[in-house]
Amino acid sequence: MKRIFDFIISFILFVCLCPVFFIIALLIKVKLGSPIIFRQERPGLNGKLFLLYKFRTMTDEKDINGQLLPDDMRLTRFGKFLRKYSLDEYPQLWNVIKGDLSLVGPRPLLVEYLPLYTKEQALRHMVRPGITGWAQVNGRNNLSWEEKFKLDVWYVRNQSFFLDIRILFLTVYKVFITDGINQPGNATVESFKGSKSVGGDH
Repeated sequence: MKRIFDFIISFILFVCLCPVFFIIALLIKVKLGSPIIFRQERPGLNGKLFLLYKFRTMTDEKDINGQLLPDDMRLTRFGKFLRKYSLDEYPQLWNVIKGDLSLVGPRPLLVEYLPLYTKEQALRHMVRPGITGWAQVNGRNNLSWEEKFKLDVWYVRNQSFFLDIRILFLTVYKVFITDGINQPGNATVESFKGSKSVGGDH
């Protein structure tokens, strides 16, 4: 039922939002250049890797050594606008249609985080990741990594169709009030470097 719901809603949204996609893509081409779509491998259900799609929000500026500049130096005003209203996330509807993502689930994070999870935190990969999730409507980037993972695992253990509907409605509200977009003190969010919990159960 969840997969059917995901496919139908995502397909309808994808078709209806095509004009918006085109306008955003054109603006990105003019303001940031190519590529328009940012692609990156992320772990999905059971840790299986897939290509995640997002609209590009940063430049490719590098330092004298050829290394990419920090996020806060590459994130443009236009990129901040896209992130503020989650417009950069729209291409992930294609990921949902393909079956890589669900509309609701733990957010797909970086591949390099996989060996850093505790056994409890790794439970977040027992379901398909989502465009939005329980952590996103309960603080998003204002939360610590440990708090996010606790909320992700809670969702895995308590998921239901009606909980998903609640999360989707809360997501619309959170996007409207632009809550929790950036982690305080960071242009985006601080990298996860491992759990601070005692015991080191990685």
